[in-house]
Amino acid sequence: MRARDRILANLEDLYRETYERAREAGDQRRVEELDAAYVRDQLMLEILLDIRDLFSVAPAATAKGSTALEQLESLRRLTKLR
Repeated sequence: MRARDRILANLEDLYRETYERAREAGDQRRVEELDAAYVRDQLMLEILLDIRDLFSVAPAATAKGSTALEQLESLRRLTKLR
């Protein structure tokens, strides 16, 4: 499994290259679009990584033989508590 920092760094590298090209071309509209897209994608990726992390520890925290649906229900209950 890839480390969270490595994944987020890859996302940043991907956007930075395109962002720099748009900035050098003077395309302010594209720069703003890329800023918004980066923030959106970073947030979604962090959420997915959080879910991945929860599922990686969920089997140890749940009863033996629990189904994926039961694990999702446990996750839903956990997120409601916060």
